[in-house]
Amino acid sequence: MIPALALACYAAAVGTLAPRALLRSAWPHRSPALAVAAWQGLAVSFTVALALAAYHLAVPTGHLDAGVSGLVHFCGLTWHARAPVPGPLDVPAAVLPLLVALLTLARFGLEVLRARRARSRHLGVLDLVGRRSAGLRATVLDHELPAVYCLPGRCPRVVVSTGALRVLSGAQLDAVLDHERAHISGRHHLTLAAAEAFARAFRWLPLARAAREQTAMLLEMAADDRALRRHPRETLARALYEMAASRTPRGAFAAGGPGALVRLHRMLGPHHRPHPAFRLAVATGAVALPLLPVVVGCAPGMM
Repeated sequence: MIPALALACYAAAVGTLAPRALLRSAWPHRSPALAVAAWQGLAVSFTVALALAAYHLAVPTGHLDAGVSGLVHFCGLTWHARAPVPGPLDVPAAVLPLLVALLTLARFGLEVLRARRARSRHLGVLDLVGRRSAGLRATVLDHELPAVYCLPGRCPRVVVSTGALRVLSGAQLDAVLDHERAHISGRHHLTLAAAEAFARAFRWLPLARAAREQTAMLLEMAADDRALRRHPRETLARALYEMAASRTPRGAFAAGGPGALVRLHRMLGPHHRPHPAFRLAVATGAVALPLLPVVVGCAPGMM
């Protein structure tokens, strides 16, 4: 029962207190890619803690090692000689963590399929009303509103409206196109799908809601940083300003949109990356976070 209580308290802290601390921090906007990893680490850590807590509640006197041993024997495989003898509840209880993991993975798969269907429908429309531009390596869409967005996936597509061609200079357009291609090359749609799946699986959880909102914003900032490697800040900032009112189709990433003003403030303000030692510590923590519940759940059985 003690491991179950410890895991429940850990999950509660990760699910409620950790997102508050991360939201109040200033460093995520200075290192968005690292912040995305931190949010993902918290989400995985919460899921693992919840799964292991369910196991320990089902078998209060058992250890995870016994349950895994029983599951392996049940599958007809061998286990090391010192493994504890599995009880009648160990095998079913060992399945509980797997069910939690499978449900989360199923949510992820549904989000990927849902977004893929939306992109496929939109691509079908673009094939009818848009025209391909070899020079831009994009599809041009007749629309007054300035907009540039990408449809990632197996057949990625960058879309530029005629309104954007009218108001953006050549340098601004190049910067925005690099921003969109950063989304495609970074496979940001999969990261966002994971955040959406976690939010749908745990709608009531502050961590899930914050992770979804922040991941979307941070991925845009990460794409901004990729574009800024080749373009001046003022150029990309001006382009974002022109497209701040644009909307994004489902399953797509857009350079403009409702978060453009926050990104403009970040882009034009003082920009100092966190110290390398701090970045290393955060990266290490993001990797270690999912392992902490495993240590709590398995430690009694290792003694």
